[in-house]
Amino acid sequence: MPLTSFAPFLRGKSAAASVLLLSLGLFPSALTAFPLQATDIPNDGGSRIGLSWRPPPNPPPQWVVLRAQPEKPFAPIDTIGGDQTAFTDETARNGIPYQYRLAALNDATFLSDESPPATARASWFDTAKTNVAVVIALFFALVLYYIAQAERGKKWTFRTIAGLNAIEEAIGRSTEMGKGVLYVPGVQDIDDIQTIASMIILGNVARMAAKYETPLLVPTPSPAVYTVADEVVKGAYSDVGRVDSYRSDQVRYITTEQFAYVAAVKGIMLRDRPAANLLLGAFFAESLLLAETGHEIGAIQIAGTANVHQLPFFVVACDYTLIGEEYYAASAYLSKDARLLGSLKASDTVKILLVITIVVGSVLLSMGHSWLAEFFATQ
Repeated sequence: MPLTSFAPFLRGKSAAASVLLLSLGLFPSALTAFPLQATDIPNDGGSRIGLSWRPPPNPPPQWVVLRAQPEKPFAPIDTIGGDQTAFTDETARNGIPYQYRLAALNDATFLSDESPPATARASWFDTAKTNVAVVIALFFALVLYYIAQAERGKKWTFRTIAGLNAIEEAIGRSTEMGKGVLYVPGVQDIDDIQTIASMIILGNVARMAAKYETPLLVPTPSPAVYTVADEVVKGAYSDVGRVDSYRSDQVRYITTEQFAYVAAVKGIMLRDRPAANLLLGAFFAESLLLAETGHEIGAIQIAGTANVHQLPFFVVACDYTLIGEEYYAASAYLSKDARLLGSLKASDTVKILLVITIVVGSVLLSMGHSWLAEFFATQ
């Protein structure tokens, strides 16, 4: 090993380090050698090589880790404790074979053998996540199967959602009282998945409102939501043959400012006093403000959101609440779209299978068998 290979690393070190440098250069045969293994670390993005060794008797306080590329001398890359038996080089470049050695920092009596060449490579598949791949593959297989079945006319049955069934009741009540229905699609833009789901539900609500000739008002928080909501409502009126009943002011653009929008919607509630408020979409700090105002005017209120932190406010201030996933399920129920219904059915099936797996795994663990729990363990 060239004498100069330690120089940049040990420059400015103690006199003992200088003695080590001199000993390595002059008396390499006097050193105690031991084997060193170097291998690529699997299941990663590359750039990592693992070193392992069995330390000699009475190892030194510190090791210097040396690394060499093809046709280049060994050079120090790190200093580690003498009690360690493994090291990970996280600075390796992918595709380059490296060799390693260990040398005692302040003791010239220890120097490992050269390790076999090791090359860092990126793994295209993390075998530690096989369990995740199995669940995903099962889920997508079920999705494709159930979608195909739905497209062939298969009718799936799902549990009843009380809030969803109450929508027609709320619109019927508004019709009997001669008042309108206020539909609030949340405060997010059209690129939010909750707003998209709200537009699907709006189509069903607009068809019922058109059928019963019940006034419908939809205040929107952005120009994009306004454009989509207007087309949805217009199409719904056309679907039931009530195009003449559609009014261009039924869908209104208010503002993109969150609390300015809320203030405007509260003003609509207090002035028009609708008999039913449908709050379906993404809501944040304004949820309780809207729900309290609707409760104050005596409207029947149906709310739904996937924002878990806002659900308590809707639960205490509204008559019905679509909780979390129920909100997305409602859009699938009402759309009757085979792809949405198939996805919903697959999701429910996978949940049932996971619950069964948890129960079976718990029973097996209690009997001393851990293979199922270990397979589903995450890292």
